[in-house]
Amino acid sequence: MSDPITVLLADDHEPIRTALRFVLDAAEDVEVVAEAADGASAVTNARALRPDVVLMDVQMPRVDGLDATGEIVRDALAQVLVLTTFDLDEYVFGALRAGAAGFLLKTAEPGEILAAVRRVAAGDGVVAPEVTRRVLTAFADAPAPDEPSDPLSSARDRLAGLTPREHDVLTALGAGRSNQQIAAELVITEATAKTHVSRILAKLGCASRVQAAILAREGGLV
Repeated sequence: MSDPITVLLADDHEPIRTALRFVLDAAEDVEVVAEAADGASAVTNARALRPDVVLMDVQMPRVDGLDATGEIVRDALAQVLVLTTFDLDEYVFGALRAGAAGFLLKTAEPGEILAAVRRVAAGDGVVAPEVTRRVLTAFADAPAPDEPSDPLSSARDRLAGLTPREHDVLTALGAGRSNQQIAAELVITEATAKTHVSRILAKLGCASRVQAAILAREGGLV
């Protein structure tokens, strides 16, 4: 039996952490290794324990989820799956820009939470299906202040160095496909799909699949 997926829970509301732990502890392939009530503790625990996935709340005291996500991703301490409500705001978009592997609604069913944790641990991105298009569209329409005024031209310039096959894979990423779905769609192995994704992220300077998906939309691929 393979090692369990290790998870760090970061949320300032103890009842939410308790509910998440209950869901995750019920799965044989997932182990909650620690909890954190603020972003600073989340970073400290991630640095000490190197979990596979951090389930990260957005708004927390001391250090918020946005800053904590940026530090965890920058130092490659874990994959970050942001927890949010349906009322999206700039903090969620900021977390995605910081390199979060995706985000999940706090109202998600237990099975959806487990599936999201497994997908993120496997290297796939996750965006709650209810708001996938809304998030990607809003993100693409609202570039950061320090980005060029013409995001379409900028994105196309960045995509110019990709091979035709990498363009195909990036298009699939932009449509929210998993590695398994990309492999089936392009008639390649899942391992090959994963390799293509890794190379695309490196070439584009993206910290996560979600960032690459957004760039695909900005570049007109989706």
